Parts: sequence; C-alpha cells; structure tokens
Amino acid sequence: MTLRTTALLCAGTTLIAIASSAAALQAGPADRAHEGNEALVRTFNNVSRDTAWTQTATIDLDFETYHPQAMEVVGNRIYVSSVEIIKAPVPYPEPRNGYDRTPGKGIGHLFILNRAGRLLKDIVIADGHRYHPGGLDYDGKFLWLPVAEYRPNSSADIYRINPRTHAVKKLFTVPDHIGGVVHDQETGRLVGQSWGSRRFYDWTLNGNQKRFWLNNNHFIDYQDCEYVAFRKTLCSGIAELPAQPGAATAYELGGFAMIGLRTRRILHEVPMQLWSTAGHVITRNPTDLDLDADGRDLTLYAAPDDSDEAAGTQILVYEAEVTPLS
Repeated sequence: MTLRTTALLCAGTTLIAIASSAAALQAGPADRAHEGNEALVRTFNNVSRDTAWTQTATIDLDFETYHPQAMEVVGNRIYVSSVEIIKAPVPYPEPRNGYDRTPGKGIGHLFILNRAGRLLKDIVIADGHRYHPGGLDYDGKFLWLPVAEYRPNSSADIYRINPRTHAVKKLFTVPDHIGGVVHDQETGRLVGQSWGSRRFYDWTLNGNQKRFWLNNNHFIDYQDCEYVAFRKTLCSGIAELPAQPGAATAYELGGFAMIGLRTRRILHEVPMQLWSTAGHVITRNPTDLDLDADGRDLTLYAAPDDSDEAAGTQILVYEAEVTPLS
C-alpha cells in the first residue's frame, strides 16, 4: 500500500483533515451531526460545474476488493461495502415470477481499513440470494447497510453495524432491491432507494413502511448516499448514456445531488466529470464527501474501480475550495 501525494502542502492538508476527523470522534453524535452537517449543506450548495477539484492523494488497496459499492470515512477508519460475485446473474429470455434474471451467487463484504488503506477486518454479510451490499450511512454511532439480491424488484435485508464492536444486527427484510439506506436522525427512521434509485421508501427501525415515493429526477441513478442535517441526504451516482458516434463504449455521466427528505425534491445538484485510472467517472461506486476544519473546503473520497481493473481499487482523494455562488 502506498499513499502518494502531489505536494507537501497537500500532504499537510490531508493530515490536518485526518486529525480534525479524529478529534470530531470525541464529540457526541448529535453535536457532530448538527454542527458539521449544517456547514456541509451550506458549502455543498455553493458547488458548481466551475468548482475546481484538485487530487491530493491516491490510496492503493492491495487486497481483493471485488466490486466496491459504498464508503464512509470516519476518524482514522475507512468503511467500504463490496460485493464478491461468485456466479453472475444471467438474464432470462422472458421474466419469470417477476424477475428478469437468475439470482446468481456471491458474498457481501464490509471492509474496515485504516487511513493508509490497510485492511483491518472483513465482515461478511449475506443471507442466501441476498449478498449485494449497497449504500452505507454513518450516524455518529452506527453504520446502516442494505444487503439485497443482485437483481431489481427482488428483496433486501437492512442491517445495523456497530463500528466499535463489529456486531451486526439484521433489522428487517423488504420486498424490493434496496441499493442504499440513510438514517434520518430527526425522525429516527430509515430511508432507502430501490435499484436505480427509481423508488424511495421510509421505514421505522422495525420495518414498518411509513412513506413511499417515486424519484422524479432522471439525471443520475444514486449509488451512495449519506444523511446530512435538516432532513437531507447527499447522494452520488452515475448514468450510463449511449455511446456518441465514433465512441466504442457508453458514456458515464457522474454527479451529486442534495435531496430533501421532507419535500422529496432535489435541492442542489452538480455533475462530476473526474476520471479514474480505469477510465470510470469517480462517482461510479463509493464516495464520501466531508467538510474540512476551515468550514469552506471539501474533501472528496472516491473508489470507482474494481479490483480486477487497471491498477485495482484506489481511493482517490480530492479537495476543493468552495466560494459562494454569485
């Protein structure tokens, strides 16, 4: 594992961010959620297509990461969910019992890393056909994670993980593929999105569905979401668009969106066209967006590549100084 930085100044900035995040762990979850996330909301609302993102570090992961899905950077730890595909689902010629493909076979993983990218623990989470972990959220106390069948309109288990003891608890099962969940810290409920994020659900912690709504945004499909203050969730993802004439592969359009959980509306969204070693847009898979100690700069962590691509999975670190939109 190596940590390459583009300049000593960038390395120093990264170390400051690490120290600040570690210090934040000493504060209570409520303080961290209200103070840090309110500032994050304000700063993200000023991000635009003109915001300059500078890559400050690359963390190479030298273990088998498979197909990473989501990420949370918390203090001196990095949590990454990933799916190991043993037998890929195969499309049916015609739908069978509401499914468009076979269930396939696989193993779900929650990797715990240190800041240098060294694997500290691999928590295996799967139950029969439900082996596909999705978007990951951290509320200051617990990690929240869905593990679904690897096919749309199927089923998913919703889990709560204690990052200190590594205890895993299955809370409930829902009759749809859930690609990600966030813990709404004001209502105490969980909000999840379906395959392609076309549907949203709102459940109590025992699985009682309180609300359901369709996603009226078709800019991108959300891959990884995190809860932020004032009943908002910040999501990243991609849309694979048809190849333009002369191009050999589809075009990956990436981006971020701030969504109001109360209003169910997009509050602010921006495209993100930065590219990985394997040529993927960096919001293809896991991301985490944090606010630096100065309350103005954003740090973006992204791991868009699979372990069998190009240089393998790398955590790319970017920073941006955000100024108010005029």
